[in-house]
Amino acid sequence: MPVRTWIIVPAAGGGARFGAAAPKQYADLAGRPVLLHTLERLATLDATAVVVALAPDDVRFDQLIGARPGVLPLRCGGATRGATVRRALQAIGPRCGDDDWILVHDAARPCVPRESLTRLLHALADDAVGGLLALPLADTLKRAAEDAPRVMRTEERDGLWLAQTPQMFRHRLLAAAHGLDAAGRCTDEAQAIEALAATGACEMPKLVRGSAANVKITYPEDLVLAAAILRMQGVHASGAT
Repeated sequence: MPVRTWIIVPAAGGGARFGAAAPKQYADLAGRPVLLHTLERLATLDATAVVVALAPDDVRFDQLIGARPGVLPLRCGGATRGATVRRALQAIGPRCGDDDWILVHDAARPCVPRESLTRLLHALADDAVGGLLALPLADTLKRAAEDAPRVMRTEERDGLWLAQTPQMFRHRLLAAAHGLDAAGRCTDEAQAIEALAATGACEMPKLVRGSAANVKITYPEDLVLAAAILRMQGVHASGAT
């Protein structure tokens, strides 16, 4: 059986830090929802399906996104990102081969460059485990005191990378990683795989250099930056290139 690629886009969050009436994945960006930009960027990949993991009570997807070729909306979201990905994995698991690739990408990263996607797929094509886009840490890193907004110390940044998405792993390994108790505390798929690797079941994830343009929208002001990046990438206000 040929190895296939499945994409999971966790989009069940309420966007508490975003502080808007609607979750950030539905915020307006260059005239269209953030999530729509993300899905169109992922559509450049040759995937079996793009699974959008929504909150059980989500009504905005049908209103703002609607039916799209190759996109499978599932209202399987959990209380955390990890729970949402785990439920999506369980939903598609019977259709996946052990060595199929599961590519997980944040709904709120609409600007991931196409060349970064290509670089990730090429770098991991023959890897037994998988890996993630990431950037070496360039800024000075400060540890804050717990009881006051003051510096406790400066941390060494050598060897530190900023994790991005997509993160892409073999189905059997990612499913096993999400079956561990530690997975409930993980903030991304790579951390879950790290916990699995600690048991001796696999190697650690591979780091693939990402891009500073692959910004994650967390606060409303991030929309301004994302819009500027989209313009630089040739996406006009209507969303068309």
